[in-house]
Amino acid sequence: MTSPLLLDGKIALVTGASSGIGEAIARAYARAGATVILTARRADKLERIAAAIEAETGRAALPVTGDVTDEKSVLEIYKDIHKRHGRLDILAANAGQLADGLIGMIAAQNLHDMLAVNTIGVLNHLQAATRLMRRGGGGSIVITSSIIGRTGNAGQAAYAASKAATLGLMMSAAKELGRDKIRVNALAPGFIETAMTSHLSQAVREERLKGIALGRMGTPEDVADVALFLASDMARYVSGQVIGVDGCMVI
Repeated sequence: MTSPLLLDGKIALVTGASSGIGEAIARAYARAGATVILTARRADKLERIAAAIEAETGRAALPVTGDVTDEKSVLEIYKDIHKRHGRLDILAANAGQLADGLIGMIAAQNLHDMLAVNTIGVLNHLQAATRLMRRGGGGSIVITSSIIGRTGNAGQAAYAASKAATLGLMMSAAKELGRDKIRVNALAPGFIETAMTSHLSQAVREERLKGIALGRMGTPEDVADVALFLASDMARYVSGQVIGVDGCMVI
């Protein structure tokens, strides 16, 4: 019997795929049988990851340079997907940016950049993806938000605002797009070992670990496995949900 987790024949686009969670999601989708389009701003990194995915899985992995904040750039990606494949089944809207700052000291450029990438960038892709998905009879959209978008955190007001906005976007989109057989869900990762957390001191890491019931940092693969579930037919009746991937940091 074929596993419902397999994505054989599916076309998937992953944003922010040049490192961390995005790279892990792209690898998970390819291992499950999907043809994966990887997009980010770093062409060199995308090309290396795409080549590694193809070598490992034998599945096509296409690197496409793009900027989620540039509507024209986003539309060009979807025009190319339509030309090559005629449809899109899965969007993992993962691209994100983090810059800490205390209230009253948040740099205007950091605020602008986080809202542009974390919020507007997700909406840019969601709008373009749904046009293709409607033509194909449905699909699955998985948005990478953050547990901070649900709980807030001192020193991360701007980041929390940008991620909380994606949760409102997800819930509204899920209600609106259900009639088109398009499911929309969000991941809320917690303390994950990525480039975004690499700058933290050992003392900060130890303090944060005290609040995680499972007693360890998460890995990009921990998040990717849940993204795979949400993209698959195993989650066929799951939409409008925020799935925490945080080791029981928040209940």
